[in-house]
Amino acid sequence: MALGAGVLLSSVAFELMDEAYRVGSMYAAAPGLLLGAAVFYIADREVNRRGGERRKNAGDRQGGSATAIAIGALLDGIPESAAIGISLIEGQGVGIALVAAVFLSNVPEGLSSATGMRRAGRSSAYVLGLWGAVTLASTVAALLGYLFLAGASGDVVATIQSFAAGAILTMLASTMMPEAYEDGGPVVGIVTTLGFLLAFVLSRLA
Repeated sequence: MALGAGVLLSSVAFELMDEAYRVGSMYAAAPGLLLGAAVFYIADREVNRRGGERRKNAGDRQGGSATAIAIGALLDGIPESAAIGISLIEGQGVGIALVAAVFLSNVPEGLSSATGMRRAGRSSAYVLGLWGAVTLASTVAALLGYLFLAGASGDVVATIQSFAAGAILTMLASTMMPEAYEDGGPVVGIVTTLGFLLAFVLSRLA
């Protein structure tokens, strides 16, 4: 999870915000970033209130609201998926670093949540069905991000791209990093830095 967090941090900086500034302007990118952070914060608080606050912690018996856990997973995954769709607009293909970031962050999240739900007595069919639905919704988000923004102006694309960046950054600070540290201890700082370096290198080699 720490490695995924580092990769996502690097992608927010180099794949999303830098690109948003390039295709639009600071006047579009900065408000989008802040709006994305605010929207995620509000939605995350509601999910936490309904029982999804520990959705990334494998050590918990996640017997709380299944709906809250599912919504929480969607809340974390949709901004990342939409960003992948947006990255296709320029016609240059998907950024390797961004795809790596989404993959490396979602695999440990899925494993942790699935482990917690199994400890709470949820069936394998339930866990697989829930994550299958999350995967489908995230795929649709990537498709919509591409289809509906293909003809949009640079400022519109920049705002939405930076919105995704703000949501991802807030998710990292509020859920992913704290629970990575709780499970892994101080070493997660080194692993997070390695993740950042990995995405940085990928973004420059792509």
